[in-house]
Amino acid sequence: MRVPRALTVAGSDSGGGAGVQADLKTFAALGVHGMSAITSITAQNTVEVTMIYDLPVELIREQIRVVVRDIGVDAVKTGMLHTSEIISAVASELRRVNAPIVVDPVMVAKSGAKLLEEEAVRSFVEELLPMAYVLTPNAREAEVLSGIRVRDLESQKEAARRIAELGARCVVVKGGHLPGERVSDVLYCDGEFRIYESERIESRNTHGTGCSFASAIAAELAKGEEVFEAVERAKRFIVNAIRYGLPVGRGHGPVNPLGDLLRSAERFRVIEAMRKAVERLESLKGASAAIPECQSNLCMAIEGAEEVGDVAAVPGRIVRIWDRVKASDHPWFGASSHVAKAVLTLMRHYPEIRAAMNIRYDEQFIEAAKDLGWVVSFYDRREEPEDVKRIEGATIPWGIETAIKRAGRRAPDLIYHRGDWGKEPMMLIFGRDAVEVVEKLEKLLAKVGAKP
Repeated sequence: MRVPRALTVAGSDSGGGAGVQADLKTFAALGVHGMSAITSITAQNTVEVTMIYDLPVELIREQIRVVVRDIGVDAVKTGMLHTSEIISAVASELRRVNAPIVVDPVMVAKSGAKLLEEEAVRSFVEELLPMAYVLTPNAREAEVLSGIRVRDLESQKEAARRIAELGARCVVVKGGHLPGERVSDVLYCDGEFRIYESERIESRNTHGTGCSFASAIAAELAKGEEVFEAVERAKRFIVNAIRYGLPVGRGHGPVNPLGDLLRSAERFRVIEAMRKAVERLESLKGASAAIPECQSNLCMAIEGAEEVGDVAAVPGRIVRIWDRVKASDHPWFGASSHVAKAVLTLMRHYPEIRAAMNIRYDEQFIEAAKDLGWVVSFYDRREEPEDVKRIEGATIPWGIETAIKRAGRRAPDLIYHRGDWGKEPMMLIFGRDAVEVVEKLEKLLAKVGAKP
């Protein structure tokens, strides 16, 4: 089996959040063997860079030579190249490497420290930039390299085009430093533009974002992906790295290159919990007494879920069969809209409450829930504002928000509404996971002595 190999030529971050440390974590997370040629050693943490020591250029050269000579390289990523001498040495060695080079023009650290000397900018533009298969400047770096102000999507495009004219084959002008609810990265390659959008994740743990993004592109190129696909995959990778960022230190904590793996593992855990919950539900006698006319669904969201696609449910819902119930299909993500939206809304206030099931409305259930010590709340669909009614799918988030406010400072266990014209009354049981939701339903049915 061929092992993809990627080399990072960059500085060392003693805080472990950026530089060579972030690059190697990224390579490993994406299934690529990572190698390194360290250019500078920095003394830094999440707040400051206190010292930079540049390694002798001959040692930098030799690190590259020995790796290429024995192991081989499928892609290269360059990061911090502090001086003109280092840039010249690295460029000289990389000219002999037959592999795509991803160049991250590291100019300023997250703390504000300069990681590229002023006089080295010319060397960078003249010697290294023309060797780049992909160049990944952020908005500020793109301004330096293009000579124009980068403030929006159109100026990102123009900056990318101008930088490409300097010699880089493909240029990604990142939009993380620009305002807006969405983050747009612009790729310009061989005369073609591609826009890669993602939600903006509010987090102070963003140290190493640029390093990890460029390394992810290099890793995908090392595996043989085309540049457009490599950038798309790197974009998804870095979104999860930010989402699962590590809150360490007093300043900007690092992104987590293992975020993508954690998200995949979390999806597996959710499906496993849903499987157990469905098995328990299907074996529960009398469960059919809780199924409404529109049928039921059981949902569970992954940790940090933000959209319906992050919520697992039962395709085709859960239906009555005599005194028991039956799931129409195996649980999977995106299989519910209504119950999933209720879970997502509640999670914004109580992130630990990640599962729910809708059941038929019954006053006995309400009294039984109160007897069990549950937090019970409700919303009245007749009070729904007209502007909310006009928006497709907005009723449930509005209703859950209303019920949360009524509940006070505790997370609701049960939320109900009494219906409206053409709308069946309904109840929702909430829990930390799908198994707990089924356990709660079991207690509720036992309390009322429900019979099919």
